[in-house]
Amino acid sequence: MSTATLVGIDLGKHSFHLHGQDSSGREVFRKKATRQQMMRLLGNLPACTVVMEACAGSHCLARQLVALGHEAKLISPQFVRPFVKGNKNDFIDAEAICEAASRPSMRFVTPKTEARQTLSVLHRMRDSLVRDRTKTGNQAHGFLLEFGISLPKGLSLVRRLPSTLDEHELPPRLVALLTRLHQHFCYLDEQIKALDKEMATQLEADDLGSRLLTIPGVGPITASLLSVEMGDAKQYGGSRDFAASLGLVPRQYSTGGRAHLLGISKRGDKNLRRLLVQCARVYLQRLEHQQGALADWVRSLRERRHSNVVVCALASKFARIAWAIATHHSRFEARPGVSVA
Repeated sequence: MSTATLVGIDLGKHSFHLHGQDSSGREVFRKKATRQQMMRLLGNLPACTVVMEACAGSHCLARQLVALGHEAKLISPQFVRPFVKGNKNDFIDAEAICEAASRPSMRFVTPKTEARQTLSVLHRMRDSLVRDRTKTGNQAHGFLLEFGISLPKGLSLVRRLPSTLDEHELPPRLVALLTRLHQHFCYLDEQIKALDKEMATQLEADDLGSRLLTIPGVGPITASLLSVEMGDAKQYGGSRDFAASLGLVPRQYSTGGRAHLLGISKRGDKNLRRLLVQCARVYLQRLEHQQGALADWVRSLRERRHSNVVVCALASKFARIAWAIATHHSRFEARPGVSVA
């Protein structure tokens, strides 16, 4: 075991399967262990490279392994699957992780720090609360429609639901149920506002997030999520690689030397891609107030392309600008005659 230079771990909730290889790729050990047994085993090993799939618990374990002196690497599960040989089991998965990690062209995921992982939890909680609030508002609309009351679209009238109930003659039990639904709606609304304040506070203390706010059209939510997902951006070879990881570049189906580009690939983080597209739409709505090389490029593109194509191209440009800001430790400046990243 002391000759192991590469260790692959198939993660689980309570049991972990380890596969160790030496420098020549020969199997050194294969073990099943609990979390405590695994940490004791890895703590006794000489410094080596430990590889896992990027999944639940992997970022925390990577930080613990770095503290033990090992080099921790995370691989996206989609890149491990082609290396699974024969039937699938946990030991074969751990061996496939080692095989994938030994490829010189393999791409790895940068482990998140505790602060960035906590901020990621905040974003997921907020998204869940927003979905619950929308569902509650739609329920109120649907229940009232069953009794012949049609409200306009939007959540603003749901916030004033008690006054709406006073204006119509409805069964007392229905009024009580809708009042309870309105209280739940108000609770969700307050929780979302509290998370927004906490997110703004954390963004002020985040240097990268503050600099990402200088991008026109990018708000606190998008800047905060960009800071969480991108980190120091060193894992990307260039700005286009980061845009491609978000699915904002064309999907390619080329053969015989003839390039055939399709629509955007839509891979990666769906939520972050949606936010960047929304930022691009906001920028287009206020294009007459924008100046600089970016605004000139958008105006020229809008004359030649459909608005939806322009929005996707601008969202990809925002991703490239964010990468440049992260890697060059700079801010966005909309100066005329200066090319953007």
